[in-house]
Amino acid sequence: MAKVTIQKLQEMKNKGEKISYITAYDYGQATLVEKSGIEMILVGDSMSMTMLGNDSTVPLSTDAMIHHIKAVVKGAQTPMIVGDLVFGSYNESSKQAIRSANRLIKEGGCDTVKLEGCMPEVVARMVEGGIGVQGHIGLTPQTAGLLGGFKLQGKNLDAAKKIIDQAKSLEQAGAFSIVVECVPEELGRAITNAVSIPVIGIGAGRYCDGQVLVYHDLLGLFDKFAPKFVKKYANIGEQVVKALEEYKQEVKDVKFPSDEYVFGGLSKDDLKGFL
Repeated sequence: MAKVTIQKLQEMKNKGEKISYITAYDYGQATLVEKSGIEMILVGDSMSMTMLGNDSTVPLSTDAMIHHIKAVVKGAQTPMIVGDLVFGSYNESSKQAIRSANRLIKEGGCDTVKLEGCMPEVVARMVEGGIGVQGHIGLTPQTAGLLGGFKLQGKNLDAAKKIIDQAKSLEQAGAFSIVVECVPEELGRAITNAVSIPVIGIGAGRYCDGQVLVYHDLLGLFDKFAPKFVKKYANIGEQVVKALEEYKQEVKDVKFPSDEYVFGGLSKDDLKGFL
């Protein structure tokens, strides 16, 4: 399978072929995504909570993001790898945004970057600088406090029109794609129809050009909270706990290691002078 590019994603939208998108944060996760054939990987700032135990995405640093991008790039050659610009790395100026994006691409090795919020001037400058930029509107977790928390956005007509206008301005600025999070399904459809670039939904309904979910949510590996829009395709967390409990008990009962897991070569008599 060929490397997924911006042009490939646009072709998929034009043909009506849905785009699959998932987060990944390390080499092992990336190798599994590679095997699945999913088209896009987001090395998301959600790792701040799922991998590092923080209460929000805000504490994550650019250095930490680069560290994780490097591992993902090593594990997945085919999907487009998108690096998330962390809070505080792009909101001061276009120069800061370009500098941060350059680091993610040059040092981390990702293909493109994503930034939250409607910042068309910043996006335009980044695109002029040769950086592929994915927008993110609707619920923006980095600034959820300004939006009233992790809540549905675009619930009334005025709010919906504002989000549609944001999508159009990001397209005009040169964004190659837009993530739309936590909005009514019909608003997700309207945004998808309003722009010619791919629209990826997360809690934005069935009519977007593709869907993205967090790896840990999809697999049941994160249990602090579960958004309404998450389908749990497996409950790996429970299976891991069960396996660990079984291991612990077998160690205590001296059932592990059993004969098939030990090495021979010397007998007890051979070493009787040392026992």
